[in-house]
Amino acid sequence: MGISLKKGQKVSLEKVAPGLQAAFVGLGWDVRQTSGQDFDLDASVFLLDANEKLPSDGHFIFYNNLASPDPDQSVRSMGDNRTGAGEGDDEAIILDLRKIPPEVQKIVFTVTIYEAEERGQNFGQVENAFVRLVNVETKEEVLRYDLAEDYSVETAMIIAELYRRDGDWRMSAVGQGYEGGLQALLERYQ
Repeated sequence: MGISLKKGQKVSLEKVAPGLQAAFVGLGWDVRQTSGQDFDLDASVFLLDANEKLPSDGHFIFYNNLASPDPDQSVRSMGDNRTGAGEGDDEAIILDLRKIPPEVQKIVFTVTIYEAEERGQNFGQVENAFVRLVNVETKEEVLRYDLAEDYSVETAMIIAELYRRDGDWRMSAVGQGYEGGLQALLERYQ
């Protein structure tokens, strides 16, 4: 079991997992009982430059763009789980930290509720949400952040950020909610 982060906590990957080269980032959640409407939560990744903006549309990783635009596809989504059913990770991203281009200074992991407004859904109806970082080579969980707050009006969440500082990758547990779904996040980073 790795380190359990609290909201706002930051940690150097070099300190907690020296030599980490490739990581699996798993996101998971459970849906509380609702009116019967299906929930479809979507994990997305924003690959940002030093100005915290998307260098191109290709730097936004989601269910219709599963890989980063660099030749090595250093960041890849493993696809869209449309129901969140089952135990463990509901959606996952694979990162090859050695091959992420230098212009990418921050990687933002988000989760949004598909058609939340139309379905009357929000993150207050989601529980047991988490993000975890796993060393691909050893299969060991390095870091984990469990969201503990109740987000009763939010339809989009920034769960965590991976960013470069002094030549090292660091992880930050964010847990910041937004109203306005995916569009609110796109407007922030474009």
